[in-house]
Amino acid sequence: MNETFDLQAYLTAGVEQVVADALKATLKDPRESAFLLKFAAASRAASKKRRESEDAGEHIPSYLIASITSACNLHCAGCYSRCNNATVDAAPVQQLTGEEWLRIFDEADELGISFILLAGGEPLLRRDVIEAAGEKQNILFPILTNGTFIDRRYFELFDRCRNLIPIMSIEGEREATDARRGKGVYDRLVANMGEFHRRGLIFGASVTVTTENLREVTSARFLDSLAERGCKVVILVEFVPVTDEAKELAPGDAERDYLRSEIARLRAERPEMVYISFPGDEKESGGCVAAGRGFFHINSHGGAEPCPFSPYSDVNIRGSSLREAMHSPLFTALRSGNILTDDHEGGCVLYEKRALVEALLAAQEK
Repeated sequence: MNETFDLQAYLTAGVEQVVADALKATLKDPRESAFLLKFAAASRAASKKRRESEDAGEHIPSYLIASITSACNLHCAGCYSRCNNATVDAAPVQQLTGEEWLRIFDEADELGISFILLAGGEPLLRRDVIEAAGEKQNILFPILTNGTFIDRRYFELFDRCRNLIPIMSIEGEREATDARRGKGVYDRLVANMGEFHRRGLIFGASVTVTTENLREVTSARFLDSLAERGCKVVILVEFVPVTDEAKELAPGDAERDYLRSEIARLRAERPEMVYISFPGDEKESGGCVAAGRGFFHINSHGGAEPCPFSPYSDVNIRGSSLREAMHSPLFTALRSGNILTDDHEGGCVLYEKRALVEALLAAQEK
């Protein structure tokens, strides 16, 4: 790893670029642009807080991923969350309450964290948490949803609280989407997009990128169909294999290079939408940004984990502050060691090297 690499500056620049791209994408929508201008000011203030902490010797990540429920109504093929048993059919028990999530959001705001991705399970099952997030206007909350629970009340909430950005998961056209997510899901998503567009509300799409669909989901045909329906954000999520049988679907270096070049081209040629790649290019960020380098994950029961694909925890947010959680022994060991910067074949380095992560966790528990 390059000793002179400034991770905080890199992540701050990335946050500012996302906000700038979003402003460009919403120039024709006065209400959305007005909100984003206010958020841009709040984001700059948050970046200043993080820089001051960095200069004082404490690194604060720029965003969080919060899985606010373990419940979901769909059984999508290859779902990493179900494979990790983070999403189950049984009625959720002992999950964080709405008040506990609000406390986390308050602490994040105080620390200078300006993005919190809400995930699940299906996050829209937790209307109480979504409503609490809507009150935190200094934080942008992309909501990674399957789209099947978006109703009139949610449309009205998204209209009132412009910091809530629904990101609906779609796999391409009807055949690919319904094959993975269930019959009729594609039509529901398209109907939602039409209603968002009619109401002048910003929304996005999340696409799982594999070696099989990489060319299709970056094609003009697919992106044109999203743009025409009013989509403003496209999150391209690299497939992470959670079984050995699916390893061939994970993008390797060649596919990642192609994806990076395509995103650069799309940002330049198609400014009507914002393009985000997750986990993104690790070479430019000095390695994986999980475990608090750039973000960490809080599961539905309060466990602080390196990332959703690495479900290991040695601290629960119920018994600690957000600041204490990000300095947990496991996170500290991961950041100070070589695992996050190790070479790996593709997908997620922490999943690929899970035996080493498990060994670190076991050592902390002795």
